[in-house]
Amino acid sequence: MSDFAVTRKTSMERPHPALIAGGRQAAPQRSMPNLASVDLNLLVALEALLQFRNVTHAAQHVGQSQPAMSRALARLRGMFNDDILVRTSTGLAPTPRGQRLAAALPSVLDAIREMVTSRSFAPGEWRSRTTMAMPDHQALVLLPRLLPRLRERAPHLDVITDPLLAGALRRLEQGEIDLAVGQIGDTPPGYFRRSLYADRFACLLRRDHPALAQDWSIETFSTLRHAVIASGSEDGFGQVYDGLAKLDLPDRDPILVPNMLTAPAMIAETDLVLTVPHRVATRVAAMMSLAVVEPPLELPAYEVALIWHERRHRDPDHSWLRTEIAAAALATVPGSHQPAAATGSYDAAAF
Repeated sequence: MSDFAVTRKTSMERPHPALIAGGRQAAPQRSMPNLASVDLNLLVALEALLQFRNVTHAAQHVGQSQPAMSRALARLRGMFNDDILVRTSTGLAPTPRGQRLAAALPSVLDAIREMVTSRSFAPGEWRSRTTMAMPDHQALVLLPRLLPRLRERAPHLDVITDPLLAGALRRLEQGEIDLAVGQIGDTPPGYFRRSLYADRFACLLRRDHPALAQDWSIETFSTLRHAVIASGSEDGFGQVYDGLAKLDLPDRDPILVPNMLTAPAMIAETDLVLTVPHRVATRVAAMMSLAVVEPPLELPAYEVALIWHERRHRDPDHSWLRTEIAAAALATVPGSHQPAAATGSYDAAAF
């Protein structure tokens, strides 16, 4: 065999370059330890040992006996495959591995302590965004009271309102919205509900409406053409029309109005009548030339509630916000008292 052939064969038998690091063959990749087999309490003992460099003092610091701390040191040496602390003429001294552990351990344990400790909440430092599903007529009543409170107490919190309540439970569960405000019945398991206030219905008409010069009776009321907010079936406005239907009076199809902002403008220029919650009616009437009258038939109370999903129930920031919403709603009710507590699928004491 020629010299060339021998040399070529030898080079092909060398280790692959990818397996060589720093002139030597790379060591096999170490497998990650199984944390399930690690006693994290030993890290607390290690912290004390590295701080005091004395078994007795370390034991006193963590509330253990001296023999228990000695056993912990033995287990730590096995865990790290290192002596960690060795005896010298001046006492215990850390090994190089022990020095590296002493430098890294405080931040590791602080992160674990923060993870398992209930965090404090400072509203003034809260920099976040919250989304609430809230029909526009409820926003008209609640936001003028709520936003100044939040601007004073949590100036860096951005509030976004969504006028649609459709699919609110699903959206709460999936985190698309944080809260929902409106007329909401009993909550299913996994959700919480807090009553903000109860209201009654009232009718809005233009001040010079001919009906106001007549006897305000069920017969007069039933002959009027009614305006209906388009989402009225979800907002409870349909209760008045359900009540009229039970009286077997002449039926006239209502005029659908897209939202609460358009409705008053139509009422002010027509002979239509609009039935809405009383607090909404009085606020709208104060802004436009409209009359507020009681409906001539008995209607169920209109209850406004706050609803959220259990995944946010114990968040301190979310809990604080719910309290602020309840307080703002309370301010819209003259002579009211403390609002009702939350109810839901389990004990709501943490609210």
